Amino acid sequence: MAFQLTDNFIQDLRSALSANDEVLMRSLMADLHPADAAELLAEFEVEEAMRLYKFLEEEVAAETLVLLDDDRRDAVLDGLSPKEIAEQLIDNLDSDDAADVLAELTDDQQDEVLSHVEDIEQASDIVDLLNYDPDTAGGIMAKELIRVHVDRNVLECVREIRRQAEEVENIYTIYVVDNEERLVGVLSLKNLLTKPLRTKVRDVYNPNIVSVKANTPAEEVAMLMDKYDLVVIPVVDGLNRLVGRVTFDDMVDVLREENTEDVQKMGGVEALEEPYMATPFWQMIRKRVGWLVLLFLGELLTATAMSFFEDQLAKAVILAIFVPLIISSGGNSGSQASTLIIRALALGEITVRDWWSILKKELKSGLVLGGILGVLGFLRVMIWSNFIEDYGPYWLPIGLTVGITLTGVILWGCLVGSLFPLILKRFKLDPAVSSAPFVATLVDVTGLIIYFSISMLFLTEMFNA
Repeated sequence: MAFQLTDNFIQDLRSALSANDEVLMRSLMADLHPADAAELLAEFEVEEAMRLYKFLEEEVAAETLVLLDDDRRDAVLDGLSPKEIAEQLIDNLDSDDAADVLAELTDDQQDEVLSHVEDIEQASDIVDLLNYDPDTAGGIMAKELIRVHVDRNVLECVREIRRQAEEVENIYTIYVVDNEERLVGVLSLKNLLTKPLRTKVRDVYNPNIVSVKANTPAEEVAMLMDKYDLVVIPVVDGLNRLVGRVTFDDMVDVLREENTEDVQKMGGVEALEEPYMATPFWQMIRKRVGWLVLLFLGELLTATAMSFFEDQLAKAVILAIFVPLIISSGGNSGSQASTLIIRALALGEITVRDWWSILKKELKSGLVLGGILGVLGFLRVMIWSNFIEDYGPYWLPIGLTVGITLTGVILWGCLVGSLFPLILKRFKLDPAVSSAPFVATLVDVTGLIIYFSISMLFLTEMFNA
């Protein structure tokens, strides 16, 4: 049964902490999964969490460290000597997780920790990983994997796999390499177990394999794994030599970070490096104020646009009633379109080259959606004219103005919202910055111009009265 983090469990731990009951703390912290342990420690203040952390089993403690938030991870590392970090943490982690831990330290501290790692091969693997960009396949891959030579037979492969398996926690795939360590294919466990022992690997391996370069962006790796439904993907260097593997759990972390960053940007906020509660107050202000100021300046353009039509508003005050309706509808349609396009770009469903197809689709969508809301806007004016006298004899031209404007503004919002992310992508900028607030602000300004321009066509008699 899955572990349940209950209020009673937390209260028991708090009581044990208060009473300094080490036996009870050790008992409660025993047999916890690293993910559960990390969730539990997040419920306590940093000092209390560090006291509890010491009661985790060594292997669990190492894996838990990778999952802790920055404050608690830093507190653990600060409380350990380089030798203790090497023996208690690095030796109990896969190479990719060990590299993530060391990345938190200074260069001098990294060198000192690595000097205490007894396994020279492991230390070398970690150094290699630290040299890769963290947002690439090389930066997230693990060096632990199973490889066999293409000229070996099945019996020799089984012996080699048994030897290598001690260093690999989960065996998903057996990779086949040549004399130069170049990746040539994969060998399934089924073929390995069902073929005669003297069968050569080259006669049974599958040469059709999807791989990525070490410098491939992590997002592209995630797309490939999703496209081909892979749980693991091999990583090769420029000479196609096998250097590591990326597993689906690594991709989950990448996708979570990327989605979080995109959502924050789409909300008009710079991406946060830390969880919300762990982000310092003034850092939070700095992340938010820039976009707010930019959007404020954009809304000033809205006020400026209003001033150009001051005479029309003075002669037909009734037009002001519909301003919020017009600009909000246009902004909403633009936000919808930008969200759909940004998501499709992120998933690899579309590219910039598809701009013409996207334009045609959004043109049709904008006309239909705008037509629906335009009819509703016209009906609103028509029905209200039977109950109030504000529209006077001009209810029909006012209704036509509102209806046609809504159609035009929503169409424009769809076009802007869909094309703007593509333009940013074309210039190698993050499409997520074409956030809903940014698109909405742009459509607000242009929507007012459309509204008052149409009103001048249909309400000439009213303005001249």
